[in-house]
Amino acid sequence: MQKEIEITIAPEEAGQEEHILNKLSAVLSIDREHIKGYKILKRSIDARSRKVIFRMQVKVFIDEPRPEEEFTVNYPDVSAQKEVIIVGAGPAGLFAALQCIENGMKPIVLERGKDVKQRRRDLALINKEGIVNTESNYCYGEGGAGTYSDGKLYTRSNKRGDINKVLQIFVQHGATADILVDARPHIGTNKLPHIITAIRETILKAGGEVHFDQKVTDFIIESGKIKGVIVNELYTLTADSVILATGHSARDIYTLLHQKGILVEAKPFAMGVRIEHPQAIIDEAQYHCPVRSEFLPPAYYSLVEQVGSRGVFSFCMCPGGIIAPCATYENEIVVNGWSPSKRNNPFANSGTVVQVTLEDVPGDDPLRMMNFQSGIEEKAFAMGGGNLVAPAQRMIDFVEDRLSVDLPKNSYLPGTKSVMLKDMLPDFIATSLKNALPLFGKKMKGYYTNEAILVGIESRSSSPVRIPRDRETFQHPEVAGLYPCAEGAGYAGGIVSAAIDGVNCANAILKFS
Repeated sequence: MQKEIEITIAPEEAGQEEHILNKLSAVLSIDREHIKGYKILKRSIDARSRKVIFRMQVKVFIDEPRPEEEFTVNYPDVSAQKEVIIVGAGPAGLFAALQCIENGMKPIVLERGKDVKQRRRDLALINKEGIVNTESNYCYGEGGAGTYSDGKLYTRSNKRGDINKVLQIFVQHGATADILVDARPHIGTNKLPHIITAIRETILKAGGEVHFDQKVTDFIIESGKIKGVIVNELYTLTADSVILATGHSARDIYTLLHQKGILVEAKPFAMGVRIEHPQAIIDEAQYHCPVRSEFLPPAYYSLVEQVGSRGVFSFCMCPGGIIAPCATYENEIVVNGWSPSKRNNPFANSGTVVQVTLEDVPGDDPLRMMNFQSGIEEKAFAMGGGNLVAPAQRMIDFVEDRLSVDLPKNSYLPGTKSVMLKDMLPDFIATSLKNALPLFGKKMKGYYTNEAILVGIESRSSSPVRIPRDRETFQHPEVAGLYPCAEGAGYAGGIVSAAIDGVNCANAILKFS
């Protein structure tokens, strides 16, 4: 017999099988000898009361053995099969490639950036010398932006596809099985490169192709149908199906589509700052104790406030994390955050952003939101003074319109410069943040403090452009065979949702091409 039950258990007992079995026995009112095995289905931390506990959803096997479970996907040899061009080797592109193989099609993945190993050198130049390689950086390269910015796998995309299959594929390629059960699964920037490399090897072993330093510079379209792409302005690849999975920072692709008269649309997004606290402040606030227990992970938070008609919210929160310079062009500042798998750095950071609507940037240019975004990033660079030094201000100083005499120690390696952030931010964003931050402090004790630093600008929360597509066929309404995909097209918002969208596009090709 099998039963699914929920148990609560103390943090110091959560990792010990003896304590879990005792708890299962007590909750079910049966002797332990009848419990032949168990499987944790979901695990989360409940810190709502002063006593922090783990909640576990558990499947218990009573008087029957736990069956062996093995997840495998059959990837046949597709070297001689129908070819599908995939533009971009982020999670959408890689999972689209895997699904193409599963569906009996040969993926040809074109990535403008470098492989994960080669990317490290360019990231070192960004962090140490403020030099941006416009084709290889935190956003461009194998694995996409997620590879070197954390690997958070939390998503609400339950209705879009099989989340568990995506997680299982990550585990199959080297991620720990914890991501299958944790409420907020996380791989870690230190582990993701090895996993991405393993996924690439799976694609290659099945006869697919993955090419680096290969930038798509034009699309070949005849009579409203895609016929192929031009790469590096040098050579042509032909195919009647192209998945466009370029990510939300590939401005040249948006511009190219617009110049060719292919429909793109302006899209709302969000912009603000990245806020960093000492991790100890967040731990004390969330766990209700001066020192975090060794059995608890660094604490997480999620905050949202409605300021007038405008939403202000935290996102991409990185416990034990680092603020990273994520510019993709010269003379701009973009910040993001990441954490290693152990989340053991002394700071906690989170994007804290304000909704930017189409009415905030009037006009009919479909690229106007992108140009607005770009203009603020260039302004941030100028205020930092160069070399990717980021404009920054202490939290209370920002709210009270006071220049910070000094800045707290922080994790942003290129360095920070004390400025009046209101001079960088559009008035509606600065005002919304000033109103929201004290309210966040009322929700979370210790949050509103001058020990926290605001670093600008957090501007790549989502794509400022949407590439439209048919809801059923996933194809662009004007270009048959072109499949706009995931974050860059405005249809996803994170690693898992992007991966699912890549899978959906590959399945659409099988169904409709």
